[in-house]
Amino acid sequence: MNDSKNITGPNRLRKARILVIEDSADHLLLVKSALQQSFADVEIVIMTDEHTAISYLDECEQTGLRLPQLILLDLYLPARENGWAFLTKVKELSPEVNQIPIVVFSNSSDSNDIAESYDRGVASYVVKPMNFTEWTDYFLTLKEYWWETVSLPNTHSIY
Repeated sequence: MNDSKNITGPNRLRKARILVIEDSADHLLLVKSALQQSFADVEIVIMTDEHTAISYLDECEQTGLRLPQLILLDLYLPARENGWAFLTKVKELSPEVNQIPIVVFSNSSDSNDIAESYDRGVASYVVKPMNFTEWTDYFLTLKEYWWETVSLPNTHSIY
């Protein structure tokens, strides 16, 4: 296996990018602040609906713009069908895009939402925390797992 195709350890934080897809302004404020505190060296890209998120990923592919290393998806955008539509569309993009881990974060703890999300290929499903401290703890745990523990495919490009 060619090690240059995987990003591991602290080097993955250099020029790293997280795509956040969230339609609630209140949640977005919490998410952005907690992410900035937990992932100081990571660029956060924010989209408020599935259509602009798919367009952004498609643009990254077309122009060579650096792809995100992780996607955080609010399932209800505002309906769960919107989140599921995003998951379906991502799988239609190139293998490089559909290998990006997607973590669903939702207010819903409904077992059908969780099962359907996994059936559609998410890497993780997390019920949204209730306050800023919990959000920060949540993102520190995500950082430890996705940035410091697992090996991820390298996303090409120079920007």
